[in-house]
Amino acid sequence: MRLAIDIGGTFTDIVLENKKELLTKKVLTSSSQPEVAVIQGVVELLHENNINSSDIKMIIHGTTLATNAVIERKGAKTCFITTEGFRDVLDIGYESRFDQYDILIEKTMSIVPRKHRYVIEERTDINGNIIKPINTKKFHSLVDTIKNENFESIGIGFLHSYANSKNENELKEFLLKYLPDVEVSISSDVCPEIREYERFTTTVVNSYIKPLISTYLKKLDTELRQKGFNCPLLLMTSGGTLTNVTSACNNPVRLVESGPAGGAILATSIAEDLKLDKVISFDMGGTTAKITIIENQKAIKAREFEVDRKARFKKGSGLPLRIPVIEMVEIGAGGGSIARVNKLEQIITGPDSAGSNPGPACYSNGGDNPTITDSDLVIGKIDPDKFAEGKINLSKELAKNAITKNVSDKLNMKTEIAALAISEIVDETMSNAARVHTVEQGHETSNRTLIGFGGAAPLHISRVAEKLRVKKIIIPTNASVGSAVGFLRAPVGYEVVKSLRMLLNKFNFEKVNNLLNSMRSEAQKIIQNNSEKTEFIEERFAFMRYAGQGHEIKVPIDNKVLSNQDAKTIKNSFEVNYEKLYSRTLPNADIEILTWSLSLSIIGENITEYLELDSYKKIKENSLIDYFDFQSGEQIKIPNYERTKLNPGDLIQGQCVITEAQTTIVVSNNFNTKVLSNDFLQMEYIENEQ
Repeated sequence: MRLAIDIGGTFTDIVLENKKELLTKKVLTSSSQPEVAVIQGVVELLHENNINSSDIKMIIHGTTLATNAVIERKGAKTCFITTEGFRDVLDIGYESRFDQYDILIEKTMSIVPRKHRYVIEERTDINGNIIKPINTKKFHSLVDTIKNENFESIGIGFLHSYANSKNENELKEFLLKYLPDVEVSISSDVCPEIREYERFTTTVVNSYIKPLISTYLKKLDTELRQKGFNCPLLLMTSGGTLTNVTSACNNPVRLVESGPAGGAILATSIAEDLKLDKVISFDMGGTTAKITIIENQKAIKAREFEVDRKARFKKGSGLPLRIPVIEMVEIGAGGGSIARVNKLEQIITGPDSAGSNPGPACYSNGGDNPTITDSDLVIGKIDPDKFAEGKINLSKELAKNAITKNVSDKLNMKTEIAALAISEIVDETMSNAARVHTVEQGHETSNRTLIGFGGAAPLHISRVAEKLRVKKIIIPTNASVGSAVGFLRAPVGYEVVKSLRMLLNKFNFEKVNNLLNSMRSEAQKIIQNNSEKTEFIEERFAFMRYAGQGHEIKVPIDNKVLSNQDAKTIKNSFEVNYEKLYSRTLPNADIEILTWSLSLSIIGENITEYLELDSYKKIKENSLIDYFDFQSGEQIKIPNYERTKLNPGDLIQGQCVITEAQTTIVVSNNFNTKVLSNDFLQMEYIENEQ
């Protein structure tokens, strides 16, 4: 038996895997003390199913705490120590503006203000040679300053420390000796890569959230053990693998996108099960919506992403973090996203959310702002008596009042029409995000399958599919807790990325082999603490460019001991990948390798079985329900089905609502719905009616 726990902005999802059976639970997130909702939900789930805590063999956890701490600026009081002359790197950034013509531009400010940045006399060159040894005379005065300012965490980032970490380690050891209660992060551990701005920013964010995350994880681990759980606690990383508590406490920056990564893993495994090569993963929860492109049954990976963007779709408007991450776009569009009318009398939604407290107006918990959940309730997408397994009683009256007061009265329209407009706006926002992200990756949407999960995605997915011209939709079982289910399918693994710059025509295979061996040992050490298995799947990549270019491309490298003869193989691989991206190569230009990546993982067992059915039979609805129709703008009766009563081979034609314990699937007129052999729902576009 294994437990998966996903803390979201609104709900905490818990999934128990018992052989091939999945038992699920949703509880409202306790934002001030997240572990309270976790323990409460876990204890309730085990009690309801007569399971002892000692029966659980593994707990897998993902959380948005790291992201929220950065966005809300609720981390530790942090200082940053850098090389003399480079104090302002965190402010200078890329020396550019994300919006050239906005005279009132609001940039994301560095987490550490200038007055809390200190400098040390030291210098390492690009090849790792120390040309100015560290000045130890200033160490004691620095310690006195840190004590007087009561800093809880320290980040250290020296120039070119990725090439030689000696000076950073020397300062770290000194600070730990004289300041044992202060957390210390060094850039050569957190992000040993070229480019100081991204390296410094990543180190600062790691320092900023380290006391919060390490305290939370240790507290959760202790409380779970007090409840009788004697199994390993593993954490989901942003790159889609699992790591242990010690590693997560040392590098919490790798947890920033841990929750959404679970959803991407689920969608990837579904793509493998159903043999789908072109997929868009659509995860809509209570606070945000996440869109991921899955190509050839693999989620697209990246080495960098931005957090705390001031402009949603503007690259450069946030803080760049250089860590292994699954490429995705995340926007403030969830069930709790607040709707309002702006000065131009337009309806807008999000990015702010009502969260779990007070929550949407219909929760009867003091919230008076209209949200997406309120509009869905008024339209008829949600049964107020069955929401969250009937444990949260929704008030349609309060939802109507909030929409009337804040939207329909201001625009002089019926409450139901205003609810439809709110729903349509959020659907367009999500569709546009998916459209932009897909195009940026060099793909189109119309030839893809949409896989939807999260508590709110099934309510909106058919309308999003229509906007994206998608012809096929998959809704898996337990869709409302999809990210937590994805945790159970994630491999135990770890990825190490380090810079070692060299020209390919001067390929030093001995240096490369030594580096890759040390990287493999680092990853293996972390994995072996979490698993008894000793056989790993290993992947290696080099990040390469033509000398003089500003950006690199990712090139696969063979898993073997390299020799001089491999330089030609690496060159051919680079040119094939470069031509695929840019339709040409530069035959006389020198090729440069900047960074190396090595990942080890242990793939988990597949927990679903899928067989193609030969035929499907149309079934009759369980009942008819009131529904405010988008196309006619009138209230109509549409078929309602209970998902627990659907069987493989069932066919539902056209518009309907399918209810289940923790979410609702809303199907438009343009789709027929099949129940597949594994109980997944497959919605297919009706071609002949268009």
